[in-house]
Amino acid sequence: MPAAELPFSAREYARRLARVRRAMAARDIDVLFVEDPSNMSWITGYDGWSFYVHQGVIVFHDADPVWWGRAQDVNGAVRTVWMGDERVLGYADHYVQSAVRHPMQDLAAILRARGYAGKRIGLELENYYFSARAFLTLKEELPQAGLVDATALVNWQRGVKSDEEIAFMRKA
Repeated sequence: MPAAELPFSAREYARRLARVRRAMAARDIDVLFVEDPSNMSWITGYDGWSFYVHQGVIVFHDADPVWWGRAQDVNGAVRTVWMGDERVLGYADHYVQSAVRHPMQDLAAILRARGYAGKRIGLELENYYFSARAFLTLKEELPQAGLVDATALVNWQRGVKSDEEIAFMRKA
């Protein structure tokens, strides 16, 4: 069930998602993985402080985004995002701080299952929340994919504020 009290309307989140999708299309990106917490929140409403583990939002052109992160953080995600519960996915704790596996293996499995194994995948590469090991793991797990730098793609969409955002900022 989508969050009961979101800071913005469904229309506002739809506007944001449309802007991101247009930017993805302009850069020929088939699917986007967003790791920056402020960008994740801007797209989905996600409000959690669990960014000490790998997490992100998967943005598709033709379906609602998916919030993905540690399984123990799923409850917080379903309470703060606008998408339905089926759009919130968690990975097992045995991925956390493991020397033999990585959470990006789980993310790669999701992308493969949805048909993106050989597509152009946008990543926020110049981001504190995306490690070199995360990139190398995705590259190994998705050898046919084109992993492309989508740093600041979402940030640029956030620059011009909507009337709803301006009203929110004035209230603050």
